[in-house]
Amino acid sequence: MCPGQGSQSPGFLRPWLELPGVAERLDELSAASGTDLVRHGTESDADTIRDTAVAQPLIVAASLVALRALLDGREATEVVDVTAGHSVGEIAAAAVAGVLTDGGAVGLVSHRARSMAAAAALEPTGMSAVVGGDPEAVLAAIEAAGLHPANVNGSGQVVAAGALDALTRLAAEPPARARVIPLQVAGAFHTPYMRPALEEFAPRAEAWSAQDPALPLLSDADGEPYPAHDGAPFGRGRDVLRRIAEQVVAPVRWDLCQATLQRLGVTGLVELAPAGVLVGLARRALPGVETVALSSPADLDAARDLARRHSTRTEEATA
Repeated sequence: MCPGQGSQSPGFLRPWLELPGVAERLDELSAASGTDLVRHGTESDADTIRDTAVAQPLIVAASLVALRALLDGREATEVVDVTAGHSVGEIAAAAVAGVLTDGGAVGLVSHRARSMAAAAALEPTGMSAVVGGDPEAVLAAIEAAGLHPANVNGSGQVVAAGALDALTRLAAEPPARARVIPLQVAGAFHTPYMRPALEEFAPRAEAWSAQDPALPLLSDADGEPYPAHDGAPFGRGRDVLRRIAEQVVAPVRWDLCQATLQRLGVTGLVELAPAGVLVGLARRALPGVETVALSSPADLDAARDLARRHSTRTEEATA
């Protein structure tokens, strides 16, 4: 699982730089993104890395650094049964599935980030988490306030997005038994407010180099794996990038992704760095599924052990 925006924290990349080869890898990814990822991941403060143009490539790069450390020279197809990413994490997940190279993923997400940052600057908008309450009542209250359900995360959490005055009204009159928590983000992502970002980013994504997925990849649009198409058992790379672009203005249905993981019989989950948020959701929505938040190199042994015990691909390789 690959986390989304808001999962980053100041200095979170510092421990990873102690691993051999990571500094060189991050230099390569910095060049691909046009962003000094090492500086932002080790020195920059919370306000700096909250900037969409910084946060998105930083998060995707961190996830891919953690992935390569976890795989320890193996291919993802030897270890990973299925992958998914929350919001910007979809681009990291596409790299896990082989649709993008690591450099290609960080380069593409940098264009996405700049497009979204520019769209967010057009008018004052934001996002708030609505935690608790009856799910239908929460969605009705969000609609009544003139807002959009940008992330439906399951486990009693929906993220509302839209105009700041509408978010203020929702906080003043929250749904019954629910709390409204403002999020420190720059705009109303995954809503029609991002239409200018889609118009700028979609042609870039359409032209970007892509391979067909080499393993099942879930879409945030409906939580389903990309279907087989024309001899591609896990979908077409072009379709993945098109849908990732469309998600800029569409809600993230992480609740459906988790439902699919449950339906597929997944028994173990590793969340790549900067980890914690998705594991927290999984612990509530997927009881009995073992999880590891791969936050730092100190978590690598636990993550590798989980993969060894739960991956059907590892079992196949050793059979």
